[in-house]
Amino acid sequence: MSKRTKEDILKMVKEKDVKFIRFWFTDILGQAKSFSITNSELEGALEQGMGFDGSSITGYQSIEESDMIAMPDPDTFQILPWRPNEKAVARMFCDILTPDRQPYEGDPRYVLKRALKRAKDLGFDHYYIGPELEYFYFKNDKDSEVLDKGGYFDLTTLDIASDLRRDTVLALENMGIQIEYSHHEVGPSQHEIDMRFADALTMADNVITYRIVVKEIAQKYGCYATFMPKPIFGENGSGMHTHQSLFRGNKNAFFDSKDKYHLSSEAKGFIAGQLRHAKEMSSVFAQWVNSYKRLVPGYEAPVYVAWSKRNRSALIRVPMYHPGKEMATRAELRCPDPACNPYLTFAATLQTGLEGIEKGYPLPEPMEKNLYHLTPDERKKAGIESLPDSLGEAIAITENSELMKRVLGEHVFSRFVSLKRKEWEDYRIQLTRYEMEKLLPVL
Repeated sequence: MSKRTKEDILKMVKEKDVKFIRFWFTDILGQAKSFSITNSELEGALEQGMGFDGSSITGYQSIEESDMIAMPDPDTFQILPWRPNEKAVARMFCDILTPDRQPYEGDPRYVLKRALKRAKDLGFDHYYIGPELEYFYFKNDKDSEVLDKGGYFDLTTLDIASDLRRDTVLALENMGIQIEYSHHEVGPSQHEIDMRFADALTMADNVITYRIVVKEIAQKYGCYATFMPKPIFGENGSGMHTHQSLFRGNKNAFFDSKDKYHLSSEAKGFIAGQLRHAKEMSSVFAQWVNSYKRLVPGYEAPVYVAWSKRNRSALIRVPMYHPGKEMATRAELRCPDPACNPYLTFAATLQTGLEGIEKGYPLPEPMEKNLYHLTPDERKKAGIESLPDSLGEAIAITENSELMKRVLGEHVFSRFVSLKRKEWEDYRIQLTRYEMEKLLPVL
């Protein structure tokens, strides 16, 4: 249930001189969509929602059944700090309903809510998520001309985006999002701002907000921010390492003091489930053709389906346990990228984990060797598989996955597969600069 009432929202609107309220939601690919209403329409909208045409939203309805209702979630009301204070602009995330006021199956937020209900039915009150989104600043959106040549944790003049990050952090905090770290990342002009963990639905909303805020502040400074997974050849790509834990009330269900890894049987089942189904959900957490330029060995991006305590080349890392830090026991999934749809991604990561718990999947031994240094034969002997190496391969595996059909629901599953197959086909027939430079002169 909502913690804020309609009266709370109307009072805030009056006190803060809010004139416009933007209703936010996403299409099936996680692209933010929005329309504005004025404060005079708000009371009715909080009760009845606002109708709109869903046929123009990617992955939504066909034109003959296009009427949709955007129902604002009062708990997500926040004022946009980059807009003027006078006649201010606020935003609210919306759940999408059908004309008969049922949850719309094509709404990514509903896909995640359905996954969270499964967790609740299994006795888990919270699925906590702490994602680390990396991104690049460029001079513009036409090419990848960087702003700096800095590296990991660089300060001083090598990190000229300090002010951009500062303003971004302040804007996020103004919108109720707690920030833990911000720093320069490994690549030139690459940055990271880490949000404090939160429940999965709140965090999925926060990821959408984060991406919008980063881009808005960059635009204010006359540059361009991108969450494209691999925008510069030969440099590290941008990931979204995702820390996860399940809680019963205030108790971390992943912790077991008696286990040699300090992992409960549920934590082991959860990790085993994600490993077993990693290839099936790859097209969701790495959903663009460019995602697979990042998922290659040698650039800190994990491609080998294994888990480890401290080895960052594995798909899942379980950070070392420190006495007194039982609450922090978690599994870090390192393969998602920041251009994914967070609602679908968190639904997939949760449901594959729950599948492992419910079916009692055994957890293989951790791999503490650097997996990049093993030969293909050594990896084969150890039974270590790789993620798909292209969107084409990934979507073919997803298409045959009964679990992913359940995770996404028939409507989202069929449309997502169709959209991604088309993206792959469009990409596959392109002629690249590589072909023109390497093959045309010799063939």
